[in-house]
Amino acid sequence: MRINKYLALAGFGSRRSVEQIIKDNRVMVNNKIVNDLATDIDHQNDVVLVDGKKVEFDENYKYYILNKPKGYVTTVSDDKGRKTVMDLVKDIKGRVFPVGRLDYNTEGLLILTNDGDMAQRLMSPLSEIEKTYICVIKGTISESELAVLRAGVVIDGIRLKKCKIKVLQVKEDRTRLEIKIHEGKNRQIRKMMEYIGKEIVLLKRVAIGDLRVGGLNRGEYRELKEREVSYLVALCQLG
Repeated sequence: MRINKYLALAGFGSRRSVEQIIKDNRVMVNNKIVNDLATDIDHQNDVVLVDGKKVEFDENYKYYILNKPKGYVTTVSDDKGRKTVMDLVKDIKGRVFPVGRLDYNTEGLLILTNDGDMAQRLMSPLSEIEKTYICVIKGTISESELAVLRAGVVIDGIRLKKCKIKVLQVKEDRTRLEIKIHEGKNRQIRKMMEYIGKEIVLLKRVAIGDLRVGGLNRGEYRELKEREVSYLVALCQLG
């Protein structure tokens, strides 16, 4: 199989993300640096190293759901020495990686897996998989401001797709919103709120499709049930 698929299946990320690892000359096959994405790998006979460490190929996929707390970056490692979500799942046997990103101050549902193909489909904007967030902002929000967000604001010169947004609760100087988006661009909801001059107090992803994070306290995780994995596979195929 191709080297990028091999590394994705070995848990180094999606095929697209592992391409950069290959291009950065971090991969060796049988003691030779490989940076050609068309390189074929025989996982039974070839010896593959990433950053000098042997790649252990695991054909058994693993799927977990984590309720990410604030104060963790959604990466496997961090060059700034910050805590990563991998610090929360140290007792998982075998290599897994987070699917997509939740920024440092955002909480909620995060999938971890070694299934690179599924990860790529879940992250792809072409899949248009719905993600649901709870967003608490300071102050109130008007119907005209809601209409602007629903229509899709312009961020970094690109107009976002329409989203679903509704007010769940207004209490004292806080407003609780439910927001459903299909893109998941970098800091998308934070930038949406900045666009209309709102300050976010709390932002939490509570669902991907119909898969919800309920039942897990902050920092807790569990293995996905077979029916949940089947649901994600079907969701990716629909996308």
